[in-house]
Amino acid sequence: MASHEDGHLSTLRDGGFDAVGSIDTNVADGFTMAAVGDLLYAGPVTKGYHPGFADVLRIFDGVDVQFGNLETNILDVQSKGCPQAEYGGAYLIGVPELGADLKAMGFNMVSRANNHTLDWGVEGMRETTRALDENGIVHAGAGENLAQAGAARYLETPRGRVAMVSFATTFMPMARACDPAGEAPGRPGLNSLRLAKSIVVPPEMLEQLRQVRELLPWYVPAPKDASRVVIGEVVFKSGEIAGYSFEPSSRDVDNILRNLRRGKQFADFCMATNHGHEPGEFTDQPPDYEQTFARKTIDAGADAYINHGPHHVRGIEIYKGRPIFYGLGNFFNQDLRTPIGADMFDAHGKDPRFNTDADVTAHEMAVGYPIQEGFISLSAPLYYESVISVSRYEKNQLAELRLYPIELRRTQRLANRGVPRLASAPQAKAILERLQKLSKPFGTKVEIENEVGVIRSAAQLGACGM
Repeated sequence: MASHEDGHLSTLRDGGFDAVGSIDTNVADGFTMAAVGDLLYAGPVTKGYHPGFADVLRIFDGVDVQFGNLETNILDVQSKGCPQAEYGGAYLIGVPELGADLKAMGFNMVSRANNHTLDWGVEGMRETTRALDENGIVHAGAGENLAQAGAARYLETPRGRVAMVSFATTFMPMARACDPAGEAPGRPGLNSLRLAKSIVVPPEMLEQLRQVRELLPWYVPAPKDASRVVIGEVVFKSGEIAGYSFEPSSRDVDNILRNLRRGKQFADFCMATNHGHEPGEFTDQPPDYEQTFARKTIDAGADAYINHGPHHVRGIEIYKGRPIFYGLGNFFNQDLRTPIGADMFDAHGKDPRFNTDADVTAHEMAVGYPIQEGFISLSAPLYYESVISVSRYEKNQLAELRLYPIELRRTQRLANRGVPRLASAPQAKAILERLQKLSKPFGTKVEIENEVGVIRSAAQLGACGM
């Protein structure tokens, strides 16, 4: 006679109950996810004078998830944290009131893994955690060790439980979390996706580089690899188009995909979020590794993949009825931050005895990011134009994706710029036409209706990527 356990296992095998480890989506119809990009956020905004900001917040009314990447630290620097010698290019900091301000705006999920996670040290990271926890905001991507930083975190909503796994490909090396090993404790930090970077050059140039390598001191002859040359720590590969190539760490990929699968097993909906600037600020195209990897996250159970690193918009793909956002730009871009560390004064040729934090910030904005022709200023329009994405799900599939263009008051004085408002009609049209162009190579059609972008094609939403 079969035991009770045998009957239970037989029922599972026959499909009588939900399969153990299911990664099916299971939200109620009408579930909505609002996602924005980077929250470069220094001071509270909900009680300030920012005409038009209330219109932006109304877009979030009734959504189940309101997500953004918290690219700052929340702390009182007079009592906790200090500026680190290794930091993400600027010391990003916000006052303790930011936790309550985020809550007042409706944000209920934020990612923490980015190149500024440890600008103010482990104490700054922990203070940020405390500020978010006290205000009931779910966050992922940073923790006391890699297991904590990489784990899915959960939000309960009326239409289903939402899991989020956050990680970064752009980060400072000392910010990477690790797990205990033997007697050695784990290391606090962020959940990383390490990328091995190569420079792609034409075949004839690769041969010239090989000849250069053989002339250098301490050259040790080795079996010739026709596809690559290593000089110092720089890897050169052969290819038809010059550029940059990235290979993700298989160990990190496996860890992220496992955490996504586990997160989905314990939730009804799952988000994967990545902070990646690659291949650089100079391009609106995603890096060569990202499409394959993003699709893997969805295959592992993610219902959306969100990259929030480039600080300007990139294209959108629909894969198996799930959105892949290759770049959502900035939601906040508050440039004026204080205090900043002495190292940043030095980096910009300023002296804290004579110059102010604002002087350093103004110089940072003017210098910007290096590009082939020189530099692209951080005050360029593309850093102040982006979209709010609102995805609605029916029958556990993406039914409609709406894109609301915003602009961040670029023309205002430094102390007042960076807070979003709805873009004017001509500017909205330009932003959406840019997204149309960037999304077209992924087979995504963005329609423009009343200055809002809409993706709703049944062929795209139901079959693309199958």
